[in-house]
Amino acid sequence: MAVTMAEITKLRQLTSAGLMDCKKALAETDGDIEAAVEILRKKGQAVAAKREDRQAAEGCVLAANTADFAAVVALNCETDFVAKNAGFVETTKKILNAAMESRCKSIDELKAIIVDGQTIQDLVVEESGKTGEKMEISAYEWIEAPSTTSYNHQGNKLATIVGFNQEGVDYQVGRDVAMQVASMNPVAVSIESVPAAVVESERNVAIDKTKAELIRKAQDAALTKAGLNPNHFDSEDHIESNITKGWITPEDAERGRQIMKEAGEAKAANLPEQMIQNIANGRVNKFYKESVLMEQEFVKDATVTIGKYLDNASKGLVAVEFKRVNLNQD
Repeated sequence: MAVTMAEITKLRQLTSAGLMDCKKALAETDGDIEAAVEILRKKGQAVAAKREDRQAAEGCVLAANTADFAAVVALNCETDFVAKNAGFVETTKKILNAAMESRCKSIDELKAIIVDGQTIQDLVVEESGKTGEKMEISAYEWIEAPSTTSYNHQGNKLATIVGFNQEGVDYQVGRDVAMQVASMNPVAVSIESVPAAVVESERNVAIDKTKAELIRKAQDAALTKAGLNPNHFDSEDHIESNITKGWITPEDAERGRQIMKEAGEAKAANLPEQMIQNIANGRVNKFYKESVLMEQEFVKDATVTIGKYLDNASKGLVAVEFKRVNLNQD
């Protein structure tokens, strides 16, 4: 039977599929709209399966919040062209809205939500069929707290959500902190919440770096005392390069290596342990100031930390949790 433009238009409104795909589906089902919808859904599943091994590195990240609940979702696709398409952004919004309404607590729970008679997962598969690109929900995060806030960075590649310990946090204060999370990428909300393994790793790095600096300082002093320029001996490659340039002789190089070996071994056997621990502690504290949200300098006012900024806004106010989703590399 002949397919009318009215039927094609109706099917396109229901599925957002291409005109020719709608026309073929209606022709195959003799104008049966419901059967045509099913055919287009199966086509989407076939496209998704075919694209399973493709990389979906582009996409859209969006966040939203109510008074006490916030969520952020990332819907990935293959190309930036599709990621910027208004329909793709709307699909991401639809998924986020469903998450907010259901206050779901996991990505699996999100995928199982029913929207317009189908699960979110089926919706993603259907959208994949329309665009011909692999699509997937790559991230879903949520926060439940007395107050929450959200921030969507321009371009829809980065979004953050933050929870606070008090109700009714001022909108601008909350937004400032969410933007801080976006720009400064903290590893934890407070010192107490930094994983012990991370603290141990930072301390070990600080200790090793301090020891290496003390040993190098002793080597430089020994080289200077012997009449050699320490800058000519800062690495083996540099030593060889300086010989080639004629800045030191092969004999100087060998003498310098020997001096460095003896001075380094002597210093390594007599390192001041308390000094090393003190310097390492300072470096760990520097890590906290750079990487812990409540300890970071406020990007809009370097004279205060985020912790102080929040306390100034409302006595005792603190951030209790944050989530950050970024499709780009930091």
